[in-house]
Amino acid sequence: MQIMTARDAKTRFGEALDTMQKEPVLITKNNRPVGVLVSLDDLKGTYLADHFIAKADDYDEWLVAKVGATMKRLTQEGSKGKSADEVHASVMDKVRLRLSIKK
Repeated sequence: MQIMTARDAKTRFGEALDTMQKEPVLITKNNRPVGVLVSLDDLKGTYLADHFIAKADDYDEWLVAKVGATMKRLTQEGSKGKSADEVHASVMDKVRLRLSIKK
């Protein structure tokens, strides 16, 4: 994984975009990680891809069905006793695993 400071990412944005097509780019500020640039190809097969990759003409129907299914599942199962932070951490773990497999 490539690492860039926020300042470098700003001044060399084109390079950051080119690099993220090959590998994720970790952005740091004050020596702390603050974000990651990943290509849409890296997101394929994840929940995040559903929001960014263009859908066919029936996108609105797809979206209503997807949201409806999610709402139904949450109504029936709830968060299974997990806090919002735990759910978020679980999603991020899945994204990190997907990115590590990509290497």
